[in-house]
Amino acid sequence: MRARRRRANGTDYLSDALALLSGWTRDGVQLKRELACDESQHAALTERIKVAADTLHIRPSIRRLDGHTQICLGSRDGDAITDGEVTLAARIEDFYRTVIGTTQTTP
Repeated sequence: MRARRRRANGTDYLSDALALLSGWTRDGVQLKRELACDESQHAALTERIKVAADTLHIRPSIRRLDGHTQICLGSRDGDAITDGEVTLAARIEDFYRTVIGTTQTTP
């Protein structure tokens, strides 16, 4: 894992990147996000996430619960959040916008 670079104001680049990812919460050493989507959107989103996660060698936890997809990145017992996990979170946001945009029907 790469060391975090500190900025003059005391923040690090991962914290700055996380601040740009709206909807993601940081719970210790995990990033969490809950996304509203139907079953077909969930399947499409999960497939995209798995491909990107395999490329980054990350194992996200993805669950379906009450009409939502819940995603956790990072291990509860693991090290600090990595740049790869932040990268995957950003990609998931892009995937979500794509999946929701392509599967919605217009009247």
